Amino acid sequence: MTKRRFESVWDAIESDPREAANLRARAELMVALQEHVRRRSMTQAEAARLLDITQPRVSDLMRGKIELFSIDTLVDLLGRAGASVKLRVQFKRAA
Repeated sequence: MTKRRFESVWDAIESDPREAANLRARAELMVALQEHVRRRSMTQAEAARLLDITQPRVSDLMRGKIELFSIDTLVDLLGRAGASVKLRVQFKRAA
């Protein structure tokens, strides 16, 4: 058995670099939103009202069900929570 090293956990999970980048971006956005809800000690019902979504949807968010949230949705939810989302784009060096 040979050991392989990956740049990130997303690269290990997903063989397609584009999908790995998408997962990484969604994870960062999701974690920011989860942390905001936790910092404010909000119940899921309170978070649902703030974000204008259902409580079960908040449950999916807080449980990290990343496959249920697109980048667009997460950016929209962060905006509803009062966040300003900034992007940083970085190109990898050619090997």
